[in-house]
Amino acid sequence: MTDNTGKLVDYRFRQGRETLAVASELYETGHYKDAVNRAYYAMFYCGLGLLAAKSLGTSKHSGVLSLFSQHFIKTAEMSIEAGRHLREAFELRQRCDYREFVEITKEQAMEVIDNAKIFIDEAEKWRSGI
Repeated sequence: MTDNTGKLVDYRFRQGRETLAVASELYETGHYKDAVNRAYYAMFYCGLGLLAAKSLGTSKHSGVLSLFSQHFIKTAEMSIEAGRHLREAFELRQRCDYREFVEITKEQAMEVIDNAKIFIDEAEKWRSGI
């Protein structure tokens, strides 16, 4: 990994952790849809960091999901659950952001935040092994 790639990976992981903290703050203030959005983006940013660590990249959400599945789930470098957490958060975020009359419960928001924590923790464990 080049120095610039390492800096990008560091940046993306830091961005993910900071965004997860914002998700928790939004949850605490009752902004559940926004909390889901930020929790998904926390995983998305870490996913970009993981891909960068393998010199892969994309700017599209569908590209991150696809490349993550291909290079991390199918290779068993990360768990099937991590892939499921990312995909489910993406789908819920899509519904929240682009459909009308979507209500998110406190429990749904907490589940996405908890799953984001699990995803990021697992990503950081993978990263510490490279």
